[in-house]
Amino acid sequence: MLVAADKFKGSLTAVQVAERVTAGLRRVVPDLEVEALPVADGGDGTVDAAVAAGFERREVRVTGPLGEAVTAAFALRGDTAVVEMAEASGLQRLPAGVFAPLTASTYGSGELLRAALEAGARTIVFGVGGSATTDGGAGMLSALGARFLRADGEPVAPGGGGLADLAHADLSALDPRLADVEFVLASDVDNPLTGPKGAAAVYGPQKGASPEDVETLDAALAHYAKVLEGAIGARAAEYAASPGAGAAGGIGYGALILGARFRAGIEVMLDVLGFAPALQRASLVITGEGSLDEQTLHGKAPAGVAAAARAADKEVVAVCGRLALAPEVLGRAGIRRAYALTDIEPDVAKCIADAGPILERVAERIGEHFLR
Repeated sequence: MLVAADKFKGSLTAVQVAERVTAGLRRVVPDLEVEALPVADGGDGTVDAAVAAGFERREVRVTGPLGEAVTAAFALRGDTAVVEMAEASGLQRLPAGVFAPLTASTYGSGELLRAALEAGARTIVFGVGGSATTDGGAGMLSALGARFLRADGEPVAPGGGGLADLAHADLSALDPRLADVEFVLASDVDNPLTGPKGAAAVYGPQKGASPEDVETLDAALAHYAKVLEGAIGARAAEYAASPGAGAAGGIGYGALILGARFRAGIEVMLDVLGFAPALQRASLVITGEGSLDEQTLHGKAPAGVAAAARAADKEVVAVCGRLALAPEVLGRAGIRRAYALTDIEPDVAKCIADAGPILERVAERIGEHFLR
């Protein structure tokens, strides 16, 4: 039995999901062998998933999205690092109810990458998602040696809003160690940098951006890409239109500028976490996340787990807080059946508050249906 589920956001970490599912299954079969492999798709929780798989957790003081010092972590095993931008620049780093769509910066994410380089990383998996920022990765690039200047020669203000004043970009002093690193951009979204499907238009409102802010940010990001085109040539425009450039407020664009290769986050993480050998040992796979819905089908962890399991001819069931997919849709995704917390407790607020015990009861049902 393999439990390879993502977090239930706001209720349980991926590690806790695995623990609760295991406990419920063992109420049915006390001596059941269960292998837990918490997974993530590149967003928040990615470092925790890597640590659960045997990576070492490394902590470092970096700059948060509003300029304050925060303690962030990356994961290291050998010369492979898993760096999660949300650790430094995520919404989780903002005070409750506070948003800064125009000024939040990814500078701390660049500091995290630099820390990974200093720890000897030669392969960096850069998981992006859950950002508080829409600065196109300019802050991150600045932390790694780039300079973004106004017409008067002073640095532009932090955040996406400041990019409207950008007159000159100098990338000549970027950390030279980046040239010798395999750099993978891991994301569950494939948006371009700008336009109606870009970073500002699609994700800006989640970060507190008003319609006017979205227009300001989109124009600033387009200007930023144009100035970078003058600095590094036509590839700057090519990267802006590339899948993943708009991920996490455009930090994907900054990563592509650094030479990163874009891959679906869940595919990268399954490789890094050693999913394939664990899958071969499994008779049944249990995956899941907080809400199984249309978004799940577009690069989220359960869909990636199910696709890999189906390719290996392994049966998959899912657990979730809320289920919004029809059985036939689940079937096409490779999931035989899904079990929701709301099947046991219809009150969503109670499901969120008591997710752990309810998930154990859900897992008990799975055990009764599949293990007896």
